[in-house]
Amino acid sequence: MKRVRVIRRADGYYCQFCIDQERQENIKPSGNAIGLDVGLSHFYTDSNGQKIDNPRHLRRSEKQLKRLQRQVSKKKKGSNSRKKAIKKLGRKHLLVSRQRKDWLVKLARCVVSSNDVVAYEKLTVKNMVKNHCLAKSINSASWRTFFDWLEYYGKVMGKIVYGVNPQYTSQECPNCKAIVKKTLSQRTHICKCGCVMDRDEAGAINILAKALRELSRGGHSQTSSLELVNANGHINLCQKERKFS
Repeated sequence: MKRVRVIRRADGYYCQFCIDQERQENIKPSGNAIGLDVGLSHFYTDSNGQKIDNPRHLRRSEKQLKRLQRQVSKKKKGSNSRKKAIKKLGRKHLLVSRQRKDWLVKLARCVVSSNDVVAYEKLTVKNMVKNHCLAKSINSASWRTFFDWLEYYGKVMGKIVYGVNPQYTSQECPNCKAIVKKTLSQRTHICKCGCVMDRDEAGAINILAKALRELSRGGHSQTSSLELVNANGHINLCQKERKFS
């Protein structure tokens, strides 16, 4: 055991145990390789054309969150009723975050266990959220958390999970490799060579092709950059909690 932490959540106190243990799972090779292009209308589109709907946990709970926030605002500051209202609001936010994490973990495990090579684009999310029109939706999607769990399960299952530079992945034609400029509102890829397909599917195909080229040139190291415990002592993955009764 490396570390024990007592943390406070909206629904009580928890004790976290950080244990140094090597985890490996023997998964039979599937012979499949897949590229993932994440988005907002659909959580991701893969190189096979399959789309996974975005669950939008925050949007679905927004009406309840607003109602609870109004109840907090109506209470007198410093009163016990205001403290109770704040606890209700905090528990609702905690529920939304746990729903999101549970869905992302299960999806990442399913993707990695079904494919031997998983390619995704290394998005700089902190720069993307500077667009105030899309910031809430981007943060709610939690792409970075999804990528972290992809890398984690890739290490556990002995699969290749590789991130590529997102430059031109949505603009390049997967057929003739020509650059076709598109705005965010243009959802169909149309090229002079006659290639017509969904924009996100074309991007996923380009992501997979780019990853395979880079892997064939430079090889692949199974060493993951993920750390179970970061410098601040926060546990990123495999977090085990035990609530005090």
